[in-house]
Amino acid sequence: MTTATTRRGDRRISPVFVGILAVTAVTAWATWTGFAARPGVAVFLFVTAAWVVSLCLHEYAHARTALHSGDITVGAKGYLTLNPLKYTHALLSIVLPVVFVIMGGIGLPGGAVFIERGRIRGRWRHSLVSAAGPLTNVLFAAVCTAPFWLGGLDGVPGEFRFALAFLALLQVSAALLNLLPVPGLDGYGVVEPWLSHGVKRQVEPFAPFGLLFVFALLWVPSLNTAFFDVIDAVLRALGIGDFDTYCGQSLYRFWEATPDLCSVSR
Repeated sequence: MTTATTRRGDRRISPVFVGILAVTAVTAWATWTGFAARPGVAVFLFVTAAWVVSLCLHEYAHARTALHSGDITVGAKGYLTLNPLKYTHALLSIVLPVVFVIMGGIGLPGGAVFIERGRIRGRWRHSLVSAAGPLTNVLFAAVCTAPFWLGGLDGVPGEFRFALAFLALLQVSAALLNLLPVPGLDGYGVVEPWLSHGVKRQVEPFAPFGLLFVFALLWVPSLNTAFFDVIDAVLRALGIGDFDTYCGQSLYRFWEATPDLCSVSR
């Protein structure tokens, strides 16, 4: 098996990731219990830490799938340790996604694990390696929305409910953006193995600018509205209403005044 060619240390979970998990757990508890003097601070820390966890899992899914598809070099690169500091571009995979969440409440798709595609054989395997990351966001969104679509919100504090709703919005937006068949995004990586050599050569120069192109389009008001309408429709289908995500984002941006209608009495 391919995992036999990786050293035990190459697959050991990094203390950095364990630390991020610990921050997520503690701030989740603080959000649930109302321990923080300002609920928004706890929500901010919880959602941000959980978002970074999802980014690490996204990149890990790419690497782990590549390992089982033939690229045994991912272990030596540290990608299997879930340590975000091992990514080729930590700025693209961690820093910018967090900044975009703080600024605009959108899940920016990262992507900074270098997969040696030449070691992978078969178009289906190449597609699966690319799809693994966004599917992780889909799974994360399913976990965040489970209390809503399972009707398990009884006894769940309002701040925690709103935080889950906003975190789900980030996961859904990241999955949708990443699955767009645009060069440079995972969606294009899914379809690329099935394109002709000539088409791939023509598209290749545009790959570094694909994400910038997508965000330029999102600045167009009509396209931005359409994109978030799709996100809202997905969330509503999962039991999350606009009020939940609105209050979640309002609490997250604690440095702004939180609307009275989002205030929760305990």
